Amino acid sequence: MTFRFAASRSAANSPLARILQRRGAAAAANDNCTTRGDDRMLHAALRHFARHGLGAAREARRQAERAFFAGDRESYDWWLGICRALDARIARSLEQGTRGRPQAVVRPASDGSG
Repeated sequence: MTFRFAASRSAANSPLARILQRRGAAAAANDNCTTRGDDRMLHAALRHFARHGLGAAREARRQAERAFFAGDRESYDWWLGICRALDARIARSLEQGTRGRPQAVVRPASDGSG
């Protein structure tokens, strides 16, 4: 005669108890911005999204790269912030791509006196 062993179940771990168990609210799927930006940046990101639609983050990345290689650090930071607000993954790849590269140096135009 064969015996089949079946371990006893705990009432707390039963399938019915797991179904009825209250779960905490999960984080929002689009909540990828870990730093709190200012309202001006958020409004600019929303306007940029309204103008460019789903390609807005890629366009912000192109603008940031253009500013970076033109030597305009302030504009680069601005467009990076907009890109970060729209898509953190694209912003991280932009930061990694520009981290080791030299930024162009903008020299003032000569006035002809020297």
